Amino acid sequence: MNLKDIDLNLLVIFQQLLQERRVSAVAVNLGLSQPTVSHALNRLRLQLGDELFLRTSKGMEPTAYAMQLAEPIGYALSAIEETLNQRTRFDPASSDRKFSVGMSDIGEIYFLPKLMEMLAKAAPGISLSTIRTTGETLADDMEAGRVDLAIGWLPHLKSGFFQRRLFVQDHVCMFRRGHKLDKKSPLTQPQFEAAEHVLVSAAGTGHATVDKSIERLGVKRHVVLTVPHFVAVGHILSATDMVATVPERFARHCVDPFNLRYVNLPLKLPEIGVNLFWHSRFHKEPGNQWLRGQVFDSFND
Repeated sequence: MNLKDIDLNLLVIFQQLLQERRVSAVAVNLGLSQPTVSHALNRLRLQLGDELFLRTSKGMEPTAYAMQLAEPIGYALSAIEETLNQRTRFDPASSDRKFSVGMSDIGEIYFLPKLMEMLAKAAPGISLSTIRTTGETLADDMEAGRVDLAIGWLPHLKSGFFQRRLFVQDHVCMFRRGHKLDKKSPLTQPQFEAAEHVLVSAAGTGHATVDKSIERLGVKRHVVLTVPHFVAVGHILSATDMVATVPERFARHCVDPFNLRYVNLPLKLPEIGVNLFWHSRFHKEPGNQWLRGQVFDSFND
């Protein structure tokens, strides 16, 4: 007999009858009607060529052949159930899993200190690595499971991905303390245009759309330096008279270490939606579920 000829549901009913010895009890346990259980037993009898269970005053007594099948069938069903339920088990306290998270340099500055502190307490054996969200292969890497999560403003992650909003923020204008724009009055558009700007061209992220928004508003910035990432901006601004248009939460992290200030822009730009992304293939994977739950609980507004 080939396995393809057997309905595994019939074996579940067989195992239940071994335990309960009554059709009525099996029906209740499995949420079936008694005729359905009886019909299933008759099908199994025909397929196996044995009565399997005989009616007695004590209930349904298994035949010798049924007793012979009992242990291997019970073991097989238990193995199948254990395998199917493995995905529901993830113990962060004992895990030594290595997670990979896609984020930009600005994301590393904002998220990693708090995230690593949380992991050290809740999951000391877990390690984390980051990759740039600007990579062309990010979507493929997430689909393949090489990258578990991505965090940021990533409008190119669409089909096949789940996402959850962490927070929304505005852009601000940042410069060193003592700069000529460091005063109590609001920053004006002529002052903003005339200042020497550091432009961050973060290709592959939503930050690149900020420059297009500024251009559409007809604002002409005096750009004297263009860099591909945010990590050097604090150092540059602290030692020059340049200004930079940056996300507000990044600015908060820079003001004290680099002796900077930031003010509201004299123009209205679209808000930045920072989201947590994961591929639909790993929506129910327990380790992925746990990590994204920790990220969401730690950083959502």
